[in-house]
Amino acid sequence: MSDVLIVDDEPAICWAIREALTDDGHTVRVCPSAEESLRLTSRGFRPDVVVMDVRLPGIDGLSAIREMRKQIGETPVVVMTAFGSLDTAVRAIEEGAFDYLVKPFDLDVAVTVLKRALASRTEVPSSVTTGIPDSAEPEAAIIGSSAAMQQVFKQIALVAASDVGVLITGESGTGKELVARAIHRHSRRKLGPFLPVCIPALNSGLIESELFGHARGAFTGAGDDRTGLLELAAKGTVLLDEIADVSLSLQVKLLRALEQREILPVGGTAPRELDVRIIAATNRSLPELVSQGAFREDLYFRLGVFQIHLPPLRERPDDIQLLAEHFLKRIAPPRPGTAWQLAPETIVALRTRAWTGNVRELRNAIEHAAIVARGGEILPDHLPAPAAIAIQGQGVLPVDSRVQREIQSWTNETAPALAEAIDPQLYERFLQLVEPPLLSAVLEHCQGNRAAAAQLLGLHRATLRQKLRRHGIAE
Repeated sequence: MSDVLIVDDEPAICWAIREALTDDGHTVRVCPSAEESLRLTSRGFRPDVVVMDVRLPGIDGLSAIREMRKQIGETPVVVMTAFGSLDTAVRAIEEGAFDYLVKPFDLDVAVTVLKRALASRTEVPSSVTTGIPDSAEPEAAIIGSSAAMQQVFKQIALVAASDVGVLITGESGTGKELVARAIHRHSRRKLGPFLPVCIPALNSGLIESELFGHARGAFTGAGDDRTGLLELAAKGTVLLDEIADVSLSLQVKLLRALEQREILPVGGTAPRELDVRIIAATNRSLPELVSQGAFREDLYFRLGVFQIHLPPLRERPDDIQLLAEHFLKRIAPPRPGTAWQLAPETIVALRTRAWTGNVRELRNAIEHAAIVARGGEILPDHLPAPAAIAIQGQGVLPVDSRVQREIQSWTNETAPALAEAIDPQLYERFLQLVEPPLLSAVLEHCQGNRAAAAQLLGLHRATLRQKLRRHGIAE
């Protein structure tokens, strides 16, 4: 079959991947360090695919990929990491990584990725040759270590190298503009302007002129030619924020601009070439608006060639302390030589809030607490009262409530009927009816991440995998 090289210093992960691939007939070799893998390839070993951990003793995995390329050429490399960041994801893609796995990952998912890598050996992988800054400015940083944010980092790294349209979705306050800026910063257009345009903030009567410009005499008051915002951002990126608020009439013209890569100013007679990347963002459901006839389906597909969804903060509680400490670092310390600190009980209080305003609300809460606190330690009493905002939208209800609602519904409908029958398999039959909605709800909440779902359910990943197979539940 094929030769697979695994470079990782975690024996358990190496064993699991080796067992899975060996069962399929592949030959697997394991190296606990980058140095050993480089010695192996320097002696003529040519693997069909390499699985490389980022954090290794000695040379790190990303640096090793660059050296190994001199010996293995365009062999696909799958990168693994448990400590990913946006810069790590971008560097991995820059070095030509075929894919990017975040630990802990589902073994089935990892095997699927490796099989795709093996199948792609005849293809020439694309790589990014433009220089990328090592790190973002603090005020523009995207903070997160959760599996959900690791996926966002990976998506940013992948799409930044291309020039396709991107649709960023997520609730207000989740950081959609930060993601758009990151895409621009890591793209070939990074030397061009980044222009955020908030659609509702534009004059409703002049919005077409604002975006596309106008010719002299096009309307009363148009004394001179005017260049529109889209043209002002030439060779750069435009973020159309709150894209759901664009009128149907303007959607037609915006679609033509995207399709033909040209614009026609209001009152103009000759179209102008448009050299700009369009990124759109919204906190509303565009598919729902399309079904209502309030948004054009063709424009939706053109804007969302690549889509990135930002999870709300309540779905990634592991990031809350990291974000809070990040915001504290940006606030001047109370006294020279001191530093802000979050009390342990404050961290608990932060993790248990609903954060309906998401990251924006958390940042405001930390800034408020820093003003109230007289010393360097932030206590729960220093935090403002939680925002009294109702959470809107489907799928936003906390998973515990959703699961309880599902189980209660099934129990009310099925338990009385089951109890009437004398059946030694009664409990097993009940589980057959109750488990599927429970597992489906938790999987949906975890965005298909089986490792996270197993942790939430208190099950071993192998047990969860068996239950999903038994009930025929796909990811």
